[in-house]
Formats: sequence, C-alpha cells, structure tokens
Amino acid sequence: MQHWGECISYRRYGYQASGTPGMRSEFTRDYDRIIFLSAFRRLQNKTQVFPLPGNVFVHNRLTHSLEVASVGRSLGSLVGQSLIDHHHATFTEDQKAFYTYELSGVVASACLAHDLGNPAFGHSGEKSHFTLF
Repeated sequence: MQHWGECISYRRYGYQASGTPGMRSEFTRDYDRIIFLSAFRRLQNKTQVFPLPGNVFVHNRLTHSLEVASVGRSLGSLVGQSLIDHHHATFTEDQKAFYTYELSGVVASACLAHDLGNPAFGHSGEKSHFTLF
C-alpha cells in the first residue's frame, strides 16, 4: 500500500530537472502549463450550460474553469492548514511546506483541467452522449 506522502513529487516525467531550484515550484509550473495549453484556451469557444437563475449571464467553459480553480485554490489552502493543525507532529518539514505552500496550487491545477476533453455542453453533454450509445 502506498502512503499519501509518497504521492507528492517534484519530479516530472518528460522534463529534465535543471539542477537548481527556481523561483517557481514544479507545482506552480504545472498550473502554468495548463494555462498555456491550446486545449485549455479552446474552452473559451464552448458555452457552459446550466440553469440560469435571475441575473446570471451565460459564460464559457474557460471562465467556468477559472472560477472553479479559484474556489479550489481556497479549499486547498484550508485543507492544507487543517492537515497541518491536526497532524503537525507526524509531518516532515517537506510535507509541512507542501501542505502550507503547494497543495492549494495542486488543487487549483486539477480544477483548471477538469473540463479538458469533455464533450460539447459539459457534464450534461456527457450524460446525453452516453445515453445515445
């Protein structure tokens, strides 16, 4: 069984480490890689479909993904701090640093990428697509 702490790695497959740590961590670079993906930018051409209450306007999936990433970053910060508060004595200094400074970016990156590759009309489109086939 693999421990959760072993899932955290600054090593990236397909990228040669420069040997000297830069100003940005690998987790920050992951977030930036997603932002610059052409697949991510194509989300601006897809409408986010959901029931519209009152004064809410229709927006695209790019905007939706950025909003979700913003919420995810905040939740990641809260969860990281909570983990440190409850398990402070059992964490190494590297783990404490990860949960303090990096977890929020990891969650934000996952949130940014959550709609990449989805069919038209978002999650509703997934349901109708699989119903047809």
